Amino acid sequence: MRALVIAPQPFFSPRGTPLSVYYRTLVTSQLGVRVDLLTYGAGEDVDIPGVRIIRIPRFRFLEPIEVGPSMAKLFLDGFVVLWTVGLLVRHRYDFVHAHEESVFFSRMLKPLFGFKLVYDMHSSLPQQLVNFRFTSSRALIRLFKRLEDSCLRRSDAVITICPDLAAYALPRLPDPRRHFLIENSIIEEVRLRNGDGRPATTSAAGPADPAPEPLPPDRPLVVYAGTFEPYQGIDLLLEAFARARERVPAAFLLLAGGRPDQVERYQRRARELGLEGHCRFAGQVPQALAREYVRRAAVVVSPRTGGTNTPLKVYEQLASGIPLVATRVHSHTQVLDDSVCFLADPVPEAFARGIVAALTDPARAARLAAAARELYHRRYSRPAYEGKMRELLEALR
Repeated sequence: MRALVIAPQPFFSPRGTPLSVYYRTLVTSQLGVRVDLLTYGAGEDVDIPGVRIIRIPRFRFLEPIEVGPSMAKLFLDGFVVLWTVGLLVRHRYDFVHAHEESVFFSRMLKPLFGFKLVYDMHSSLPQQLVNFRFTSSRALIRLFKRLEDSCLRRSDAVITICPDLAAYALPRLPDPRRHFLIENSIIEEVRLRNGDGRPATTSAAGPADPAPEPLPPDRPLVVYAGTFEPYQGIDLLLEAFARARERVPAAFLLLAGGRPDQVERYQRRARELGLEGHCRFAGQVPQALAREYVRRAAVVVSPRTGGTNTPLKVYEQLASGIPLVATRVHSHTQVLDDSVCFLADPVPEAFARGIVAALTDPARAARLAAAARELYHRRYSRPAYEGKMRELLEALR
């Protein structure tokens, strides 16, 4: 089989590109499919045997290209459409694997070129317009919803990444057998295509990052790693940690991620809460360094307050063997429950109690961390992921 994968994002950017496209493409190739991957000009080539990476022109004045809808992405997606048509004219693909908004134009091209269409639905696109505050226009949101529903009906296979998204998509599909729930759950080091197969540990610009500042060696480390978007609950985390320190004064908070303007804003809030000297903002860091921070943590946290999709980092947290404190919200409870982590209501006092319990009850923390790791290996590990991808490819033959 031969496939065209369309990924409208900087691929691969070690400072924040979602890993889902990498893992989907890697496993698809390893299962015997020849893959052309069409993506933005920004990013670094990665080492995926059997995959040819094709890029539209790079427009550096638009970078960094942030996650979520934007005018910059709309401009770049116009070039993705042109390159897609060129590839379809020159090559015969058994299927087109369209990630996110690329399904809109792929659905229009499908009757012309006769390929099967796989819609990789990372989220509801109309919902993204709201979550990322791109627009409040009801007419535009309704238009996106009609387009999305049409793509769901016309796709030969639809991948969703969490139970909530599956529940949204299934009623809109003419045949439930076209649906595949494949969580973004595998965890592997991304290898750059640079001759020596080094891990993706440098910035997209190329030079090595400076060595990180040393962390306090004698203080229990509470680690958050992720974006600083409003729904991630950074305000909640800072307020909760300030309360937790009243009961565990030695605790130290490390936050990895966030754009410079977001980091500056939350640094001001941390100072207002009296956390100066008790927390550190690392900013956007390479994937390998973020994982090193997690390995050194006494507790990892996911203070998310909004959204419905399960964060990719939750699977990594399950597998880490580090006690997890997470908010009791739907995006978490699709995967997490009280048997595998410290769940807390998304308010500062409750989340603070969760952090304190994880730091002061080592027997319970160890028990939950072990159960979390067992759950990961049973339901979300590489063999489980491969089995789901194999079922998808068999359905397309």
